[in-house]
Amino acid sequence: MKQIAENRCFDGRQLRYEHQSRALNCTMNFSVYLPPAASAGDVPVLYWLSGLTCTDENFVTKAAAQRAAAAAGIAIVAPDTSPRGDGVPDDPDGAYDFGLGAGFYVNATQAPWSTHYNMYDYIVEELPALVSAELPVDAQRAAISGHSMGGHGALTIALKNTDRYRSVSAFAPICSPLNCPWGEKALGNYLGEDRTAWRAYDACALLPQAPTQLPMLVDQGSADDFLAEQLKPHLLQVAATDAGYPLTLRMQDGYDHSYFFISTFIEDHIRFHAQHL
Repeated sequence: MKQIAENRCFDGRQLRYEHQSRALNCTMNFSVYLPPAASAGDVPVLYWLSGLTCTDENFVTKAAAQRAAAAAGIAIVAPDTSPRGDGVPDDPDGAYDFGLGAGFYVNATQAPWSTHYNMYDYIVEELPALVSAELPVDAQRAAISGHSMGGHGALTIALKNTDRYRSVSAFAPICSPLNCPWGEKALGNYLGEDRTAWRAYDACALLPQAPTQLPMLVDQGSADDFLAEQLKPHLLQVAATDAGYPLTLRMQDGYDHSYFFISTFIEDHIRFHAQHL
């Protein structure tokens, strides 16, 4: 774990690291914000999963999250969105919605993707172990959040690992990859044609099976260009209602899919997680 950048921010430290990932079989970068409270001891941690085309730096530079994280005394860990490197396969057509920058937070089972595209194991196992061993964060007080593809990742990872997280939130998540073009392309290639295998990475399918009902907050902009075709939050609401799951889904009038939307409501999400951390 090699530090490659540091900036002072709201009396805390905005850091960037690189390391060799066993799960992904390549060199990975990730960013960490440590609040001022981290200088006195371990602090709770929020994992942020970004969306299609993003790296670990998009959230750090665009979300304006550090002020709220400093006030709440919460660290934020922002990993990359896919494996990287010369030997890592990409979409053969260079499309933005598959391959590099589009790991979808799954463990791929199909060649050639399975050698590198194991983002689920990376987020759930490898990265938290590395962070808790090397940085002043408390692994027992963790939450997870994300945007779009990363919102899908946050919801599915939390629902499958309720013992690891105390709360989950998302901005404009892909609520049901089983029922949208982005999900069909990604899961079809990473996992194969058997759609029953896809259910392990679909929040609407996982929600009724969750062993514990975590606090869950979802914000969705009404002016999001991807709302009807790709995101479909109404499916998540139906699944939550049917399962009696206490989902808070907020439709934000006039907001789109961008980081302008995220930066507007990120303080709400950090305060939401702080209540449970």
